[in-house]
Amino acid sequence: MERTTVDNRAVCEDEMRWCIQHSTWHMGFASVFSSRMSRKSASHAEKDDGAMAGGEGYRNPTEVQMSQLVLPCHTNQRGELSVGQLLKWIDTTACLSAERHAGCPCVTASMDDIYFEHTISVGQVVNIKAKVNRAFNSSMEVCGVGIQVASEDLCSEKQWNVCKALATFVAHRELSKVKLKQTTPQTEEEKTEHSVAAERRRMRLLYADTIKDLLANCVIQDDLESRDCSCMVPAERTRVESVELVLPPHANHQGNTFGGQIMAWMENVATIAASRLCRAHPTLKTIEMFHFRGPSQVGDRLVLKAIVNNAFKHSMEVGVCVEAYRQGAETQRRHINSAFMTFVVLDADDQPRTLPWIRPQPGDGERRYREASARKKIRLDRKYIVSCKQTEMPISVPWDPSNQVYLSYNNVSSLKMLVTKDNWVLSSEINQVRLYTLEDDKFLSFHMEMLVQVETIQAFLLLSDLLRRPEWDKHYRSVELVQQVDEDDAIYHVISPALGGDAKPQDFVILASRRKPCDNGDPYVIALRSVTLPTHPETPAYRRGETLCSGFCFWREGDQLTKVSYYNQATPGFLNYVTTNVAGLSSEFYTTVKACEQFLLDNRSDLAPSLQTL
Repeated sequence: MERTTVDNRAVCEDEMRWCIQHSTWHMGFASVFSSRMSRKSASHAEKDDGAMAGGEGYRNPTEVQMSQLVLPCHTNQRGELSVGQLLKWIDTTACLSAERHAGCPCVTASMDDIYFEHTISVGQVVNIKAKVNRAFNSSMEVCGVGIQVASEDLCSEKQWNVCKALATFVAHRELSKVKLKQTTPQTEEEKTEHSVAAERRRMRLLYADTIKDLLANCVIQDDLESRDCSCMVPAERTRVESVELVLPPHANHQGNTFGGQIMAWMENVATIAASRLCRAHPTLKTIEMFHFRGPSQVGDRLVLKAIVNNAFKHSMEVGVCVEAYRQGAETQRRHINSAFMTFVVLDADDQPRTLPWIRPQPGDGERRYREASARKKIRLDRKYIVSCKQTEMPISVPWDPSNQVYLSYNNVSSLKMLVTKDNWVLSSEINQVRLYTLEDDKFLSFHMEMLVQVETIQAFLLLSDLLRRPEWDKHYRSVELVQQVDEDDAIYHVISPALGGDAKPQDFVILASRRKPCDNGDPYVIALRSVTLPTHPETPAYRRGETLCSGFCFWREGDQLTKVSYYNQATPGFLNYVTTNVAGLSSEFYTTVKACEQFLLDNRSDLAPSLQTL
C-alpha cells in the first residue's frame, strides 16, 4: 500500500523502460489476433478510405470494436457482469486499437479514470469501442471517448452507456526504436480529444506533486476526534491479502502476465476489503490509476493487498497494490502494480447507503486516510475539468436588447432546472450549514443551504442588491451597476480577488434576474449568469471570469424563518476552488455562508429603497 515518493516523471520513464526491455505485452491471448490486425490494417486502409468516401461515413482508422455476449460464467454473485471480466475485454480492445496505429506490439502502461454508470446482466451484449486520440514520442493514449463501453439488450433493443476509460500504451519493436506517427483528427470531437489528451498526460505526470501540494497547503477536516468511536470501523479490519500463482492461461505468448488478469485480481481483493467495511455487496463506481510498474512472468507468485483508506458519506476508497516474487525468493518482492478504487453500496431503490466511518491506524494509515481526501478532490478535477463537453457550450453570451427576454428566461429557467434535479448528494454538514454536490456528464455543481431567522421577502430583497454583496462576500471586491434592464433584470460588473495563486484579479459581467414566487410553494429566485457587453471588454488588468449558472433560492419555512440556498454550476476557472471545498480541504464555503447569514440578521430592517417596490 506504500506510495512511492519518487518524482512521477521518473516513474513514467521507468515504466516505459521496463516495458521495452522485457517486451511485456499485457494483452496475452489477443496477441496473435492483434498482430494480424496490425498487418492487415495497412493493406485495408485504402479500401476503407474508399468505402468511407463512397458515402458510408467517416470512421477513425484506429477504431476497434468488440462485442461480447454476457454468459453466466462472466458474472458475479448478483448475476451481473464481473468488473474483472469487463476489464479484460477493455484492455484487449484498447491494445488492439493502439497496435493498429503503431503497427507493432504495444504494452499497457496504465489505465485510469474509469467511471461506471450502469451494470450489465446475463444475456446482454457488451459493445466496446476504442480509438487512439493522440500519439506522443514514446507512448500513445487511448482516452476520453477513446474507450467507450455500452450495453445492449437484444430483446428490447435498448442500449445504454456503461463506462468510459483512459489508457496509456507503449509501443515496442524488437530491433529498432519505435517512432509513432501522429494522429490526424478529422471531426470536431476528435480535435477536442486530441487537444485534451496532452493536458491529461500532463496531469498524470504531475499527479504525485499534486497530492503533495494538496496535503501541504490544505487543512483536511477529518473530524476524527469528534466522531462516535462506536460507529467507526478500524481500517485494519478491512485489510485483505491474497496470493495468486501465475499459470500459463494467465500469460501471453511471451510468458508475461496478462495485464487484464492482474486488474481482475486487483478488483477482486478490493471488493472483499470494501465488503468488510459495509458488510454488504458493494458496487464499484470508479477506478483510478492502474499503474504497471514492472513485469511478472509465468511461475511468479503475486501478492495482492487491499485496504479501505477512507470512507466518506456514501463512498469509500480502497487502495490495492501487487507485489511479485519468484519461488524461494519471497524476501525479494517487486512492486509491480497499484490502484485506487471507489465503491458505493446501493439499497433496494439503487440509492447509495450511508457508510460507517473508518478509523485509520496511526502512521501510514493516517497518511493514507488524508491522501484519500486529496484524491477525492483530484478525481473530481480529472472527471470535470478535462471534460470535453464542458467546452462545447458558450458560457458568456452577448447581451443585446433583442435577446434580453430570451436571456432572462434562460437565466431563471436554468437555475430552476438545476434546483429541481433529484440526484443531489449531501457531502457535509457543519452547524446546520449543508453542502450538496451534483455530478453529471458535463458539470460539477454544488449547493449550500442554511436556515436564517429572517422573513423570506427581506432575505430576497437584501441579496437581490448585488451592490451590497461585498459587505459579506470577500469574493466580490467591488460591484458596479452597469445597466438596469428592467424591474427584474440588471447587469453588473464585478471585480473579484485572484483565486488559486493567479497574479491578476478577476472581473465578471453578470446578468442578475430576480423573480417572486408565482404560486404557493415556489421560491424567490435570484439567477446569475455571465454575459458580454461591448462597453466592458476584457482588459489587461483583469482575467475575465465566467459563471454559467448560479444564484439563490428562498423558501419560507415559518414566521421569521427562511431557508436560503445558493447554487453554482462550476466552470473550469472556478472548479479547483470548488473541489477543494467539496473534498473537505478548505472551509471557505462555510465561512462565506455564515457571513451571509450575519449580514441578513444585521440588515433585515435596513432595505435599499430602490428594492422596496419589488
